[in-house]
Amino acid sequence: MNTRAAAWLAWSACLLCVTLLAFSGVLVSLNGPSEGGASTWGTEYNNFIFPVVVLAFALVGALVASRLPTNPIGWICLTIGLAMMLGGAADEYSVYALQTRPGSLPGGMYMAWLQNWAWIPAVGLMGTFTILLFPTGRVPTHRWRAVAWLSGAVLVLASLSAAFSPGKLAEAPNVTNPLGIESARSALELVNTGSFLLLPLCFVLSAFSMVLRFGRSAGEERQQLKWFAAAAVLLGACFPVVFVVPSGVAEDLVTLLFAGLPVAIGIAILRHRLYDIDVLVHRALVYGPLTALLAAAYVGGVVGLQSVLRAIAGQESTLAVVASTLVIAALFGPLRRRVQAFVDRRFYRRKYDATKTLDAFSVRLRDETQLDTLSEDLVGVVTRTVQPAHASLWLRPEMSSKGKQAD
Repeated sequence: MNTRAAAWLAWSACLLCVTLLAFSGVLVSLNGPSEGGASTWGTEYNNFIFPVVVLAFALVGALVASRLPTNPIGWICLTIGLAMMLGGAADEYSVYALQTRPGSLPGGMYMAWLQNWAWIPAVGLMGTFTILLFPTGRVPTHRWRAVAWLSGAVLVLASLSAAFSPGKLAEAPNVTNPLGIESARSALELVNTGSFLLLPLCFVLSAFSMVLRFGRSAGEERQQLKWFAAAAVLLGACFPVVFVVPSGVAEDLVTLLFAGLPVAIGIAILRHRLYDIDVLVHRALVYGPLTALLAAAYVGGVVGLQSVLRAIAGQESTLAVVASTLVIAALFGPLRRRVQAFVDRRFYRRKYDATKTLDAFSVRLRDETQLDTLSEDLVGVVTRTVQPAHASLWLRPEMSSKGKQAD
């Protein structure tokens, strides 16, 4: 496929995704909170989280596929966005046709059937091929082709078993599968169980392939992997919040972070501000623990002082809040320097050693008067910090005003 045809196909699929999104938005408003609240994507639509995630995958996928049609990562992102949008649109359509205004639209049961399994390829591709093929569009080595074939087979079998298993639909318990095959119930149940046991294994193997790829990478590919790894780690770190803080806000936050995956992919593959990731990672390592420490100190200070004031005066006071705020303001600077020094020493050792070497040299530079000693020190500093293959210092002789070398 040439670049022009690929661009036309990619942006047509993106336009279809946007059209389905607009259509679903209309259905969400018609369904209302009572009926729409029962749908899979109702809450996310009301908070504009789900459309952001869908558009992120669709737009990045179309952009990458139109510019690099031979790299399957763009097409995978586009497929994920389209599958998510098909499932969301089918869900709202079935809610309207079967609950909001029963019988007003045809095919409500078939839309519920589509929504019941459309999420499988979206989630499966996100957890397998997106990781397995990023960023080059090829598996790390030929041995990983077996994992790719296994992942593809598992996704197909999981989708088919969910699509044709007889009985009530898992995502729409009030609807009986209109395409269920009763005679194959036992086989489909076996396939369904096996595929959903193997799918997490495919996720783990794909993640392990990226770890190995990162260890063998260098230069630009390493920076690309850093972008994707940063988005994935942020998502994984925030995912337990849903279980610790069971609220709609936590769920919306985690759902929104899924949009970071295609954004990171777009930046990495299109090489836009690629090397800024080191700055972002460094700041995240510094300000993440710093924020946690300051928050813990603030909460502990407020609770502790409130307890003391309650014991002394018999009532709480705003003095605890004011005092804790002043303490946090005083601690910010010193604590930030200590955290940054720890992060540099632990994760950026070369930078930390180079900074210490330059600081020591600047002290000697103020006191040393011997040119030969300074020359040796300067060459030594360059060797230890920059680590070149060879380092030497050349001093240009001082010239007189007539262009002759001065004595």
